[in-house]
Amino acid sequence: MDGEWRAATSGATREILDPADALPFALVAEGDEKDTDLAVAAARRAFDGGRGGWPLTPVAERAALLRRVADLLVRDREELGLLESRDAGKTVEEGRVDIDCVADAFRYFADLVAGDAPGRVVDAGSPDIHSVVVHEPIGVCALITPWNYPLLQASWKIAPALAAGNTFVVKPSEITPLSTVALIDLLAEAGLPAGVANIVTGPGHSVGARLSEHPDVDLVSFTGGLISGTKVAQAAAPTVKKVALELGGKNPNVVFADACATEEGFDTAVDQALNAAFIHSGQVCSAGARLIVEESLRERFVAELARRAERIRLGRGTADGVECGPLVSEQQRSKVEAYVDSALKEGAVLRSGGKRPEPSPERPENGYFYEPTVLDHCHREMRVVREEVFGPVLTVETFRTEDEAIALANDTEYGLAGGVWSADAGRARRVAGRLRHGTVWINDFHPYLPQAEWGGFGKSGVGRELGPAGLAEYRETKHVYQNLAPKPVRWFAG
Repeated sequence: MDGEWRAATSGATREILDPADALPFALVAEGDEKDTDLAVAAARRAFDGGRGGWPLTPVAERAALLRRVADLLVRDREELGLLESRDAGKTVEEGRVDIDCVADAFRYFADLVAGDAPGRVVDAGSPDIHSVVVHEPIGVCALITPWNYPLLQASWKIAPALAAGNTFVVKPSEITPLSTVALIDLLAEAGLPAGVANIVTGPGHSVGARLSEHPDVDLVSFTGGLISGTKVAQAAAPTVKKVALELGGKNPNVVFADACATEEGFDTAVDQALNAAFIHSGQVCSAGARLIVEESLRERFVAELARRAERIRLGRGTADGVECGPLVSEQQRSKVEAYVDSALKEGAVLRSGGKRPEPSPERPENGYFYEPTVLDHCHREMRVVREEVFGPVLTVETFRTEDEAIALANDTEYGLAGGVWSADAGRARRVAGRLRHGTVWINDFHPYLPQAEWGGFGKSGVGRELGPAGLAEYRETKHVYQNLAPKPVRWFAG
């Protein structure tokens, strides 16, 4: 905070565990409410610092700094990718891709803010009036990020916050903070003034809660679970601060039989169903965890899907040839196991996985591994279908008609993302248009573009990240009305 690394006020620390073997490999400070207050005060001073403050730094200079950060991320790609792998359990290749996406986000928001118009002139109907609508930074932003994509999710908040001229305090997940710590160093190396970027590592119930309620915080942006997000909104309400919430999803992947009319179409749809469900062991807010397949295709599709799922190579993310890493913690694995157990008791049919794998040289016995699991014959009354599992579990439902497919896909309290597979372009677009989800992929799953807004309907949250709306989240809009020839109005006679 305020440009200096320091110990927690209480002196507390936390060991960071490698989920592949449950062994500690790093130690970080364990902050609390007192540390949070100090960090917010530093961010407040940096924002309110007058002419030399970050909000008044010319847009071109802010954009240039973001581009320098992107270059530093590319320079440190291997180191950061490895750190992300060890911290979150994903494969090194996934970690590298994440770093590429983080650099892209910084470049995108640099270009977006640099190309911004200085204001929108409003015609007041008189040459004596100059009226303009301008955008200004909000102030001090509290950025609370999840454990599954630590640096990527941090970049979706930090890059637009800085581009808009804000200062911030970021609280990464207490179990995967290391890459965000590294990013704060890169921001300083790029020339960001002290106090603009602050980080407090610590738990949500203390650091996150204090950030959400703090009277000197002007915006809180949270990515995580529904229960925690609700608490953030409640804590922020008394101070009426701006709130952005991305709260996950229960995402349908709808496959029509005509998408699989050819061998290539069939192979592609099965391959993408695997990607949708099992990338990063299913610990993805947009995971296609609900396969909704046309009844006539069901047996062939699910049989091949289960066969390929059983061949996914699990292991330590840094090991050669590993395709899927461990879950992030023992708590998360236990949660996944409970969902699978409940599904089987409710009548689901296990087609693959459903257990912990045997230990191996690349899969230590104490690691938090769980086999990719396919559950067939599922229905909407099952908890595993309704609730976000956040693990390598794919449920299978079937439909006979287009309307039935749409009804199933929309039968969720979430609305983050979904996929539609069909060889009929008209049908695919028609179905996509009726899905109540913030992002819909047609004949694909998972890609996103920094230029396109990301966010959901329903309980998937409020607000948007990425795209022009992602920058707008971190701005206030002001109307400046200037009378160039002021004269008495004489409204009151006296």
